[in-house]
Amino acid sequence: MKKLLIRISATFIISIMLIIKLSANTYFVSPQGSDSNPGSFSLPFQSIKKAVDVSIAGDTMYVRGGIYSLTSTILISKNGSAENYFHLIAFPGERAKLNFTAQTMGGSNRGILLTGNYWHIEGFDVYGAGDNGLKIEGGNYNSIVNCAFYRNRDSGVQMGNGASYNEVINCDSYLNADPTDYGDADGFAAKLNVGVENYFYGCRAWKNCDDGWDGYMRDANNASTILENCWAFENGYLEDGSDPGAQANGNGFKMGGSDDKTLSHHYTLTNCLAFNNKAKGFDQNSNMGSMKLYNCTGYNNLGGNYVIYKTLAEGNELIIKNCLALGDAGNIADFAIQVNNSWLPPYLVSEDDFISINAIEAYGARNPDGSLPNISYMHITEGSDLIDAGVDLGLFFNGLAPDLGCFETDYGNPETVNYRETDREKSRCFPNPASENIYIEFSSDSQSDYSINILDLSGRIIIRKDFFQMESGKIKAEISLPELIPGMYLYQVKIRNEILGTGKFILEDTR
Repeated sequence: MKKLLIRISATFIISIMLIIKLSANTYFVSPQGSDSNPGSFSLPFQSIKKAVDVSIAGDTMYVRGGIYSLTSTILISKNGSAENYFHLIAFPGERAKLNFTAQTMGGSNRGILLTGNYWHIEGFDVYGAGDNGLKIEGGNYNSIVNCAFYRNRDSGVQMGNGASYNEVINCDSYLNADPTDYGDADGFAAKLNVGVENYFYGCRAWKNCDDGWDGYMRDANNASTILENCWAFENGYLEDGSDPGAQANGNGFKMGGSDDKTLSHHYTLTNCLAFNNKAKGFDQNSNMGSMKLYNCTGYNNLGGNYVIYKTLAEGNELIIKNCLALGDAGNIADFAIQVNNSWLPPYLVSEDDFISINAIEAYGARNPDGSLPNISYMHITEGSDLIDAGVDLGLFFNGLAPDLGCFETDYGNPETVNYRETDREKSRCFPNPASENIYIEFSSDSQSDYSINILDLSGRIIIRKDFFQMESGKIKAEISLPELIPGMYLYQVKIRNEILGTGKFILEDTR
Protein backbone atom coordinates (compact mmCIF):
# COMPACT_ATOMS: atom_id res chain seq x y z
CA MET A 1 0.00 0.00 0.00
CA LYS A 2 1.22 3.49 -0.78
CA LYS A 3 2.18 5.72 2.09
CA LEU A 4 0.58 9.12 2.56
CA LEU A 5 3.07 11.95 2.14
CA ILE A 6 2.12 15.33 3.58
CA ARG A 7 4.31 18.24 2.55
CA ILE A 8 3.65 21.63 4.07
CA SER A 9 4.15 24.28 1.41
CA ALA A 10 3.10 27.87 0.84
CA THR A 11 0.29 26.65 -1.41
CA PHE A 12 -0.86 24.19 1.25
CA ILE A 13 -0.90 26.86 3.98
CA ILE A 14 -2.88 29.20 1.72
CA SER A 15 -5.42 26.43 1.09
CA ILE A 16 -5.68 25.88 4.85
CA MET A 17 -6.32 29.57 5.37
CA LEU A 18 -9.10 29.53 2.78
CA ILE A 19 -10.74 26.55 4.44
CA ILE A 20 -10.59 27.90 7.98
CA LYS A 21 -12.15 31.22 6.93
CA LEU A 22 -15.33 29.26 6.27
CA SER A 23 -15.69 28.30 9.95
CA ALA A 24 -17.43 30.43 12.58
CA ASN A 25 -14.20 31.74 14.13
CA THR A 26 -10.62 30.60 13.90
CA TYR A 27 -7.99 31.21 16.56
CA PHE A 28 -4.28 30.43 16.69
CA VAL A 29 -2.03 29.57 19.63
CA SER A 30 1.77 29.61 19.63
CA PRO A 31 4.50 29.28 22.28
CA GLN A 32 5.77 32.63 20.96
CA GLY A 33 2.33 34.30 21.18
CA SER A 34 0.66 36.44 23.83
CA ASP A 35 -2.76 36.18 25.44
CA SER A 36 -3.16 39.92 24.87
CA ASN A 37 -3.04 39.26 21.11
CA PRO A 38 -6.26 38.83 19.09
CA GLY A 39 -5.44 35.17 18.38
CA SER A 40 -4.95 35.64 14.64
CA PHE A 41 -2.49 33.74 12.46
CA SER A 42 0.09 36.53 12.70
CA LEU A 43 -0.74 37.52 16.31
CA PRO A 44 -1.58 34.26 18.09
CA PHE A 45 -2.50 33.59 21.69
CA GLN A 46 0.13 32.06 23.95
CA SER A 47 -2.11 29.67 25.90
CA ILE A 48 -4.64 27.03 24.94
CA LYS A 49 -6.74 28.17 27.92
CA LYS A 50 -7.19 31.59 26.32
CA ALA A 51 -8.37 30.05 23.05
CA VAL A 52 -10.79 27.77 24.88
CA ASP A 53 -12.14 30.66 26.95
CA VAL A 54 -12.99 32.85 23.94
CA SER A 55 -14.27 30.12 21.60
CA ILE A 56 -17.88 29.22 20.91
CA ALA A 57 -19.36 26.07 19.38
CA GLY A 58 -18.23 25.64 15.78
CA ASP A 59 -14.94 27.48 16.28
CA THR A 60 -11.53 26.09 15.35
CA MET A 61 -8.42 26.57 17.48
CA TYR A 62 -5.13 25.80 15.72
CA VAL A 63 -2.20 25.18 18.08
CA ARG A 64 1.21 25.70 16.52
CA GLY A 65 3.99 23.18 17.03
CA GLY A 66 6.41 23.38 19.93
CA ILE A 67 6.60 22.71 23.66
CA TYR A 68 4.09 24.27 26.06
CA SER A 69 5.37 24.02 29.66
CA LEU A 70 2.33 23.89 31.95
CA THR A 71 1.57 23.44 35.64
CA SER A 72 -2.23 23.87 35.64
CA THR A 73 -4.84 21.53 34.20
CA ILE A 74 -6.44 22.61 30.91
CA LEU A 75 -10.16 22.53 31.75
CA ILE A 76 -12.55 22.07 28.81
CA SER A 77 -16.17 22.31 29.93
CA LYS A 78 -18.08 24.01 27.10
CA ASN A 79 -20.62 22.05 25.07
CA GLY A 80 -20.81 21.95 21.30
CA SER A 81 -23.40 20.06 19.28
CA ALA A 82 -23.53 17.45 16.54
CA GLU A 83 -23.73 20.27 14.01
CA ASN A 84 -21.11 22.49 15.68
CA TYR A 85 -18.11 20.79 17.24
CA PHE A 86 -15.35 22.67 18.98
CA HIS A 87 -12.09 21.92 17.12
CA LEU A 88 -8.83 22.05 19.08
CA ILE A 89 -6.21 20.93 16.59
CA ALA A 90 -2.46 21.07 16.16
CA PHE A 91 -1.65 23.11 13.08
CA PRO A 92 -1.33 20.80 10.01
CA GLY A 93 2.15 19.32 9.75
CA GLU A 94 3.11 20.39 13.29
CA ARG A 95 3.00 18.72 16.70
CA ALA A 96 1.91 20.51 19.87
CA LYS A 97 3.64 19.06 22.96
CA LEU A 98 2.05 19.75 26.34
CA ASN A 99 4.66 19.30 29.06
CA PHE A 100 3.18 18.89 32.56
CA THR A 101 6.26 17.47 34.29
CA ALA A 102 6.30 20.41 36.75
CA GLN A 103 2.88 19.40 38.08
CA THR A 104 2.70 17.92 41.58
CA MET A 105 1.93 14.23 41.50
CA GLY A 106 -1.55 12.95 42.32
CA GLY A 107 -4.80 14.60 43.31
CA SER A 108 -6.67 16.26 40.47
CA ASN A 109 -3.53 17.28 38.57
CA ARG A 110 -4.59 16.06 35.14
CA GLY A 111 -3.11 17.37 31.95
CA ILE A 112 -6.46 17.93 30.24
CA LEU A 113 -9.83 17.57 32.00
CA LEU A 114 -12.63 17.30 29.44
CA THR A 115 -16.15 17.58 30.86
CA GLY A 116 -17.75 19.12 27.78
CA ASN A 117 -19.48 17.49 24.81
CA TYR A 118 -18.70 17.53 21.08
CA TRP A 119 -15.00 18.38 21.08
CA HIS A 120 -12.55 17.30 18.38
CA ILE A 121 -9.00 17.28 19.78
CA GLU A 122 -6.16 16.28 17.45
CA GLY A 123 -2.38 16.25 17.15
CA PHE A 124 -1.13 16.64 20.75
CA ASP A 125 1.49 15.00 22.93
CA VAL A 126 0.48 15.12 26.61
CA TYR A 127 3.17 14.03 29.04
CA GLY A 128 4.34 14.29 32.63
CA ALA A 129 0.93 15.07 34.18
CA GLY A 130 0.63 14.59 37.94
CA ASP A 131 -2.34 12.28 37.35
CA ASN A 132 -4.07 11.37 34.05
CA GLY A 133 -2.80 12.81 30.81
CA LEU A 134 -6.43 13.21 29.68
CA LYS A 135 -9.51 12.62 31.84
CA ILE A 136 -12.91 12.63 30.11
CA GLU A 137 -15.20 13.20 33.07
CA GLY A 138 -18.81 12.92 31.98
CA GLY A 139 -18.04 14.29 28.51
CA ASN A 140 -19.91 12.78 25.58
CA TYR A 141 -19.50 12.64 21.79
CA ASN A 142 -15.88 13.78 21.87
CA SER A 143 -13.25 12.74 19.33
CA ILE A 144 -9.59 12.39 20.32
CA VAL A 145 -7.44 11.86 17.22
CA ASN A 146 -3.72 11.23 16.63
CA CYS A 147 -2.58 12.11 20.16
CA ALA A 148 0.07 10.55 22.41
CA PHE A 149 -0.06 10.26 26.21
CA TYR A 150 3.12 9.20 27.97
CA ARG A 151 5.07 9.31 31.23
CA ASN A 152 1.99 10.55 33.06
CA ARG A 153 1.62 9.58 36.71
CA ASP A 154 -1.67 7.76 36.29
CA SER A 155 -3.50 6.42 33.25
CA GLY A 156 -2.71 8.12 29.97
CA VAL A 157 -6.42 8.43 29.10
CA GLN A 158 -9.25 7.78 31.55
CA MET A 159 -13.02 8.06 31.12
CA GLY A 160 -15.58 8.18 33.92
CA ASN A 161 -18.68 9.76 35.44
CA GLY A 162 -20.92 8.41 32.69
CA ALA A 163 -18.70 9.48 29.77
CA SER A 164 -20.32 8.01 26.65
CA TYR A 165 -20.04 7.91 22.86
CA ASN A 166 -16.47 9.18 22.83
CA GLU A 167 -13.99 8.16 20.10
CA VAL A 168 -10.23 7.72 20.52
CA ILE A 169 -8.67 7.32 17.07
CA ASN A 170 -5.04 6.50 16.22
CA CYS A 171 -3.67 7.39 19.66
CA ASP A 172 -0.74 6.01 21.69
CA SER A 173 -0.51 5.69 25.47
CA TYR A 174 2.73 4.39 26.96
CA LEU A 175 5.21 4.51 29.85
CA ASN A 176 2.56 5.77 32.26
CA ALA A 177 3.39 4.85 35.88
CA ASP A 178 2.17 5.89 39.33
CA PRO A 179 4.81 5.49 42.02
CA THR A 180 5.06 4.33 44.67
CA ASP A 181 2.56 1.46 44.50
CA TYR A 182 2.37 1.29 40.67
CA GLY A 183 -1.17 -0.08 40.83
CA ASP A 184 -3.36 2.18 38.67
CA ALA A 185 -1.59 3.66 35.65
CA ASP A 186 -3.13 2.10 32.54
CA GLY A 187 -2.75 3.08 28.93
CA PHE A 188 -6.48 3.59 28.32
CA ALA A 189 -8.99 3.29 31.16
CA ALA A 190 -12.71 3.44 30.38
CA LYS A 191 -13.65 2.21 33.82
CA LEU A 192 -15.23 2.64 37.29
CA ASN A 193 -18.36 4.70 36.49
CA VAL A 194 -17.91 5.09 32.74
CA GLY A 195 -20.88 5.12 30.36
CA VAL A 196 -21.64 3.41 27.07
CA GLU A 197 -20.40 3.09 23.49
CA ASN A 198 -16.91 4.50 23.92
CA TYR A 199 -14.86 3.52 20.86
CA PHE A 200 -11.13 3.04 20.31
CA TYR A 201 -9.67 2.58 16.84
CA GLY A 202 -6.04 2.11 15.78
CA CYS A 203 -4.64 2.74 19.28
CA ARG A 204 -1.53 1.30 20.99
CA ALA A 205 -0.83 0.85 24.70
CA TRP A 206 2.59 -0.36 25.86
CA LYS A 207 4.75 -0.50 28.96
CA ASN A 208 2.12 1.02 31.18
CA CYS A 209 2.76 -0.19 34.71
CA ASP A 210 -0.77 -1.52 35.18
CA ASP A 211 -2.85 -2.58 32.13
CA GLY A 212 -3.01 -1.60 28.47
CA TRP A 213 -6.81 -1.20 28.59
CA ASP A 214 -8.68 -1.39 31.90
CA GLY A 215 -12.46 -1.78 32.12
CA TYR A 216 -12.79 -2.36 35.89
CA MET A 217 -16.20 -1.18 37.16
CA ARG A 218 -17.35 0.50 40.38
CA ASP A 219 -20.54 2.51 41.09
CA ALA A 220 -21.95 1.81 37.62
CA ASN A 221 -23.13 -1.17 35.60
CA ASN A 222 -23.63 -2.20 31.97
CA ALA A 223 -20.97 0.04 30.49
CA SER A 224 -19.96 -0.78 26.92
CA THR A 225 -16.65 -0.32 25.14
CA ILE A 226 -15.68 -1.11 21.54
CA LEU A 227 -12.11 -1.62 20.35
CA GLU A 228 -11.03 -2.09 16.76
CA ASN A 229 -7.52 -2.58 15.37
CA CYS A 230 -5.82 -1.89 18.73
CA TRP A 231 -2.54 -3.26 20.14
CA ALA A 232 -1.57 -3.86 23.80
CA PHE A 233 1.94 -5.07 24.65
CA GLU A 234 4.55 -5.21 27.41
CA ASN A 235 2.19 -3.80 30.02
CA GLY A 236 3.03 -4.45 33.68
CA TYR A 237 6.59 -3.16 33.41
CA LEU A 238 8.42 0.10 33.97
CA GLU A 239 10.27 2.03 31.31
CA ASP A 240 13.55 0.28 32.15
CA GLY A 241 11.86 -3.12 31.75
CA SER A 242 11.75 -3.95 35.46
CA ASP A 243 8.69 -5.36 37.22
CA PRO A 244 7.36 -2.93 39.88
CA GLY A 245 5.58 -5.71 41.78
CA ALA A 246 2.28 -7.52 42.21
CA GLN A 247 0.20 -4.32 42.24
CA ALA A 248 1.21 -3.72 38.62
CA ASN A 249 -1.24 -6.11 36.98
CA GLY A 250 0.14 -6.17 33.45
CA ASN A 251 -2.83 -7.31 31.37
CA GLY A 252 -3.20 -6.34 27.74
CA PHE A 253 -6.98 -5.92 27.55
CA LYS A 254 -8.69 -6.14 30.95
CA MET A 255 -12.33 -6.24 29.96
CA GLY A 256 -13.95 -5.62 33.34
CA GLY A 257 -14.25 -6.80 36.91
CA SER A 258 -15.59 -5.16 40.06
CA ASP A 259 -15.10 -5.18 43.81
CA ASP A 260 -18.00 -7.59 44.43
CA LYS A 261 -17.58 -9.41 41.09
CA THR A 262 -21.19 -8.68 40.02
CA LEU A 263 -20.93 -5.80 37.52
CA SER A 264 -21.05 -6.00 33.73
CA HIS A 265 -18.88 -4.22 31.19
CA HIS A 266 -19.85 -5.22 27.66
CA TYR A 267 -16.73 -5.40 25.49
CA THR A 268 -16.33 -5.89 21.75
CA LEU A 269 -12.82 -6.34 20.33
CA THR A 270 -12.15 -6.65 16.61
CA ASN A 271 -8.73 -7.16 14.99
CA CYS A 272 -6.94 -6.54 18.29
CA LEU A 273 -3.43 -7.76 19.20
CA ALA A 274 -2.06 -8.60 22.66
CA PHE A 275 1.52 -9.78 23.17
CA ASN A 276 4.37 -9.86 25.68
CA ASN A 277 2.21 -8.61 28.55
CA LYS A 278 3.27 -9.53 32.09
CA ALA A 279 -0.09 -11.15 32.77
CA LYS A 280 -2.96 -12.01 30.42
CA GLY A 281 -3.56 -10.92 26.86
CA PHE A 282 -7.38 -10.81 26.86
CA ASP A 283 -8.57 -10.90 30.47
CA GLN A 284 -12.13 -11.30 31.78
CA ASN A 285 -11.15 -10.37 35.35
CA SER A 286 -14.58 -11.41 36.78
CA ASN A 287 -16.47 -9.30 34.23
CA MET A 288 -20.13 -10.39 34.17
CA GLY A 289 -20.89 -8.68 30.87
CA SER A 290 -20.96 -9.86 27.27
CA MET A 291 -17.58 -10.17 25.57
CA LYS A 292 -17.22 -10.52 21.82
CA LEU A 293 -13.80 -11.14 20.28
CA TYR A 294 -13.48 -11.20 16.49
CA ASN A 295 -10.22 -11.81 14.61
CA CYS A 296 -7.96 -11.15 17.60
CA THR A 297 -4.40 -12.41 18.13
CA GLY A 298 -2.58 -13.32 21.34
CA TYR A 299 1.06 -14.32 21.78
CA ASN A 300 3.49 -14.71 24.68
CA ASN A 301 1.27 -13.22 27.37
CA LEU A 302 2.71 -14.73 30.52
CA GLY A 303 -0.62 -15.25 32.31
CA GLY A 304 -2.35 -16.74 29.27
CA ASN A 305 -3.43 -15.41 25.90
CA TYR A 306 -7.21 -15.65 26.45
CA VAL A 307 -8.41 -16.02 30.07
CA ILE A 308 -12.22 -15.83 30.03
CA TYR A 309 -13.85 -18.63 31.99
CA LYS A 310 -16.15 -17.27 34.73
CA THR A 311 -19.96 -17.41 34.58
CA LEU A 312 -21.66 -14.35 33.10
CA ALA A 313 -24.78 -12.51 34.22
CA GLU A 314 -28.02 -13.88 32.82
CA GLY A 315 -28.61 -12.87 29.21
CA ASN A 316 -24.95 -12.08 28.48
CA GLU A 317 -22.74 -14.09 26.15
CA LEU A 318 -19.13 -14.84 25.28
CA ILE A 319 -18.41 -15.05 21.54
CA ILE A 320 -14.94 -15.78 20.12
CA LYS A 321 -14.60 -16.11 16.34
CA ASN A 322 -11.66 -16.20 13.92
CA CYS A 323 -9.21 -15.65 16.76
CA LEU A 324 -5.59 -16.79 16.82
CA ALA A 325 -3.07 -17.78 19.47
CA LEU A 326 0.54 -18.77 19.05
CA GLY A 327 1.11 -21.13 21.96
CA ASP A 328 -1.57 -22.23 24.39
CA ALA A 329 -4.90 -20.44 23.96
CA GLY A 330 -5.38 -19.98 27.71
CA ASN A 331 -8.52 -20.72 29.75
CA ILE A 332 -11.80 -20.28 27.88
CA ALA A 333 -15.25 -21.18 29.29
CA ASP A 334 -17.13 -24.17 27.97
CA PHE A 335 -20.17 -21.95 27.41
CA ALA A 336 -18.25 -19.74 24.97
CA ILE A 337 -19.62 -19.60 21.42
CA GLN A 338 -16.47 -20.43 19.47
CA VAL A 339 -16.17 -20.52 15.68
CA ASN A 340 -13.04 -21.11 13.57
CA ASN A 341 -10.42 -20.27 16.20
CA SER A 342 -6.84 -21.45 15.73
CA TRP A 343 -6.84 -23.72 18.81
CA LEU A 344 -9.83 -25.68 17.49
CA PRO A 345 -9.38 -28.64 15.10
CA PRO A 346 -7.90 -28.99 12.54
CA TYR A 347 -5.28 -26.27 13.14
CA LEU A 348 -1.82 -26.68 14.62
CA VAL A 349 -0.17 -23.26 14.93
CA SER A 350 3.61 -22.83 14.98
CA GLU A 351 6.15 -20.07 14.44
CA ASP A 352 6.39 -21.21 10.82
CA ASP A 353 2.91 -19.78 10.22
CA PHE A 354 4.21 -16.22 10.66
CA ILE A 355 6.46 -13.94 8.66
CA SER A 356 8.00 -12.61 11.87
CA ILE A 357 7.67 -13.01 15.63
CA ASN A 358 10.12 -10.19 16.33
CA ALA A 359 8.03 -7.44 17.91
CA ILE A 360 10.45 -4.55 17.41
CA GLU A 361 8.39 -3.19 14.48
CA ALA A 362 5.36 -2.64 16.72
CA TYR A 363 7.15 0.28 18.43
CA GLY A 364 7.70 2.04 15.12
CA ALA A 365 6.52 5.49 14.11
CA ARG A 366 2.99 5.81 12.85
CA ASN A 367 2.32 6.48 9.20
CA PRO A 368 1.97 10.13 8.15
CA ASP A 369 -1.83 9.82 8.23
CA GLY A 370 -1.67 8.69 11.86
CA SER A 371 -2.45 5.03 11.18
CA LEU A 372 -0.55 2.19 12.81
CA PRO A 373 2.87 1.32 11.36
CA ASN A 374 3.05 -1.27 8.62
CA ILE A 375 4.64 -4.34 10.19
CA SER A 376 5.30 -7.98 9.39
CA TYR A 377 5.07 -9.11 13.04
CA MET A 378 2.39 -11.80 13.54
CA HIS A 379 1.37 -11.58 9.89
CA ILE A 380 0.58 -15.00 8.46
CA THR A 381 3.06 -16.35 5.96
CA GLU A 382 2.02 -17.33 2.45
CA GLY A 383 0.87 -20.93 2.23
CA SER A 384 -0.31 -21.21 5.84
CA ASP A 385 -3.61 -23.02 6.41
CA LEU A 386 -4.65 -20.08 8.64
CA ILE A 387 -5.32 -18.05 5.48
CA ASP A 388 -8.99 -17.97 4.40
CA ALA A 389 -9.76 -20.16 7.42
CA GLY A 390 -12.25 -17.85 9.11
CA VAL A 391 -15.98 -17.31 8.90
CA ASP A 392 -17.44 -14.20 7.25
CA LEU A 393 -18.31 -11.68 9.99
CA GLY A 394 -19.14 -8.79 7.69
CA LEU A 395 -15.65 -7.32 8.06
CA PHE A 396 -12.91 -6.44 5.57
CA PHE A 397 -11.15 -9.45 4.07
CA ASN A 398 -9.22 -10.55 1.00
CA GLY A 399 -9.72 -13.80 -0.84
CA LEU A 400 -12.45 -16.40 -0.28
CA ALA A 401 -12.87 -15.92 3.49
CA PRO A 402 -11.23 -14.02 6.36
CA ASP A 403 -7.86 -15.15 7.69
CA LEU A 404 -7.50 -16.05 11.35
CA GLY A 405 -6.15 -13.38 13.67
CA CYS A 406 -5.91 -9.60 13.53
CA PHE A 407 -3.95 -9.19 10.26
CA GLU A 408 -5.43 -9.95 6.86
CA THR A 409 -3.06 -11.15 4.15
CA ASP A 410 -3.21 -9.88 0.58
CA TYR A 411 -1.77 -12.86 -1.28
CA GLY A 412 -3.49 -13.82 -4.49
CA ASN A 413 -5.93 -12.02 -6.77
CA PRO A 414 -6.67 -8.43 -5.69
CA GLU A 415 -10.00 -8.59 -7.50
CA THR A 416 -11.36 -10.76 -4.67
CA VAL A 417 -11.09 -7.97 -2.07
CA ASN A 418 -14.21 -7.58 0.10
CA TYR A 419 -14.12 -4.04 1.49
CA ARG A 420 -17.31 -4.44 3.51
CA GLU A 421 -19.97 -7.10 3.36
CA THR A 422 -23.36 -7.68 4.97
CA ASP A 423 -26.07 -10.17 4.12
CA ARG A 424 -27.94 -7.40 2.25
CA GLU A 425 -25.22 -5.45 0.51
CA LYS A 426 -21.66 -5.40 -0.74
CA SER A 427 -19.71 -2.20 -1.17
CA ARG A 428 -16.18 -1.34 -2.19
CA CYS A 429 -14.19 1.85 -2.51
CA PHE A 430 -11.26 2.31 -4.92
CA PRO A 431 -8.54 3.41 -5.50
CA ASN A 432 -7.25 3.36 -1.94
CA PRO A 433 -5.12 5.46 -1.38
CA ALA A 434 -6.92 8.00 -3.59
CA SER A 435 -5.57 11.16 -5.18
CA GLU A 436 -8.40 13.17 -6.78
CA ASN A 437 -11.41 10.86 -7.08
CA ILE A 438 -12.81 7.75 -5.45
CA TYR A 439 -15.30 5.27 -6.87
CA ILE A 440 -17.79 3.49 -4.63
CA GLU A 441 -19.84 0.52 -5.79
CA PHE A 442 -22.61 -1.34 -3.98
CA SER A 443 -25.19 -3.92 -4.96
CA SER A 444 -28.75 -2.73 -5.40
CA ASP A 445 -32.01 -3.55 -7.12
CA SER A 446 -33.04 0.10 -7.46
CA GLN A 447 -31.55 3.55 -7.39
CA SER A 448 -34.07 5.20 -5.07
CA ASP A 449 -33.37 6.59 -1.58
CA TYR A 450 -29.62 5.84 -1.53
CA SER A 451 -26.98 8.31 -0.41
CA ILE A 452 -23.23 8.25 0.17
CA ASN A 453 -21.58 10.36 2.86
CA ILE A 454 -17.88 11.17 3.14
CA LEU A 455 -16.93 11.91 6.75
CA ASP A 456 -13.80 13.05 8.55
CA LEU A 457 -12.53 11.10 11.56
CA SER A 458 -14.58 13.23 13.96
CA GLY A 459 -17.74 11.99 12.21
CA ARG A 460 -18.60 15.23 10.40
CA ILE A 461 -20.24 14.78 7.00
CA ILE A 462 -18.20 16.81 4.54
CA ILE A 463 -19.52 15.46 1.20
CA ARG A 464 -22.94 14.00 0.42
CA LYS A 465 -23.82 12.42 -2.93
CA ASP A 466 -27.31 11.39 -4.02
CA PHE A 467 -26.85 10.86 -7.78
CA PHE A 468 -25.60 7.57 -9.12
CA GLN A 469 -25.18 5.41 -12.20
CA MET A 470 -26.97 2.05 -12.30
CA GLU A 471 -25.14 -0.78 -14.06
CA SER A 472 -25.46 -4.59 -13.87
CA GLY A 473 -27.16 -4.64 -10.49
CA LYS A 474 -24.72 -2.17 -8.95
CA ILE A 475 -24.94 1.45 -7.99
CA LYS A 476 -21.74 3.24 -9.00
CA ALA A 477 -20.69 6.65 -7.74
CA GLU A 478 -17.71 8.83 -8.63
CA ILE A 479 -16.84 11.40 -5.95
CA SER A 480 -14.40 14.24 -6.51
CA LEU A 481 -12.08 15.11 -3.60
CA PRO A 482 -9.99 18.11 -4.76
CA GLU A 483 -10.95 20.39 -1.84
CA LEU A 484 -10.11 17.93 0.94
CA ILE A 485 -6.94 18.00 3.02
CA PRO A 486 -4.83 14.80 2.69
CA GLY A 487 -5.54 12.24 5.40
CA MET A 488 -7.87 9.39 6.36
CA TYR A 489 -11.62 9.59 5.69
CA LEU A 490 -14.67 7.41 6.16
CA TYR A 491 -17.54 6.66 3.81
CA GLN A 492 -21.10 5.51 4.48
CA VAL A 493 -23.58 3.95 2.09
CA LYS A 494 -27.11 4.65 3.36
CA ILE A 495 -30.69 3.97 2.37
CA ARG A 496 -32.84 6.58 4.05
CA ASN A 497 -31.44 6.58 7.64
CA GLU A 498 -30.05 3.03 7.63
CA ILE A 499 -26.32 2.45 7.11
CA LEU A 500 -25.72 -0.41 4.68
CA GLY A 501 -21.95 -0.25 4.32
CA THR A 502 -18.99 1.62 5.71
CA GLY A 503 -15.29 1.83 5.00
CA LYS A 504 -12.15 3.93 5.18
CA PHE A 505 -9.89 5.42 2.55
CA ILE A 506 -6.76 7.55 2.45
CA LEU A 507 -6.45 10.72 0.41
CA GLU A 508 -2.80 11.28 -0.42
CA ASP A 509 -0.99 14.46 -1.32
CA THR A 510 0.12 14.20 -4.97
CA ARG A 511 1.46 17.73 -5.43
